[in-house]
Amino acid sequence: MFRIVLGDITKETVDAIVNAANTSLLGGGGVDGAIHRAAGPELLAECRTIHGCKTGQAKITKGYRLPAKYVIHTPGPIWNGGTRDEERLLRNCYENCLRLAAENDCQSVAFPSISTGIYRFPLEKASRIAVRTILEFLEAHPDIEVRMVCFDRETLGYYGTALKEQTEFL
Repeated sequence: MFRIVLGDITKETVDAIVNAANTSLLGGGGVDGAIHRAAGPELLAECRTIHGCKTGQAKITKGYRLPAKYVIHTPGPIWNGGTRDEERLLRNCYENCLRLAAENDCQSVAFPSISTGIYRFPLEKASRIAVRTILEFLEAHPDIEVRMVCFDRETLGYYGTALKEQTEFL
């Protein structure tokens, strides 16, 4: 099942929430900072032990004070006009997070819109990549619930449009 909702990802009661992290995994701004603040200092302490993460890859930690059991950290690509393989890297973020969720027996996972904030990935393009990748994963894993948690109505609108476009072809 795939749902697109408006909300605060740090409040989602799911098995895993995805953190749109930087490569150090040591906290930052936006979603990353909000997740670190909500999870508490234990998250930062654990992140220090896993020595960062490459763009497009994913690593998993405990959720600590979050309502989620796990946090899956993935550094999204910084948009450079599409000249540095950003689309493939973004797709890899979603695929690797979903794979880690399945490997850790997660029945539910919540995503933010990866790379569309300070990394400037165009929201229309990012939403299409995310929705297509998630729907492809769900074909093979229909028992997992995936939520796209949108921070604002503009983001919600783009994801809703991307889902509508994608399901018209099914």
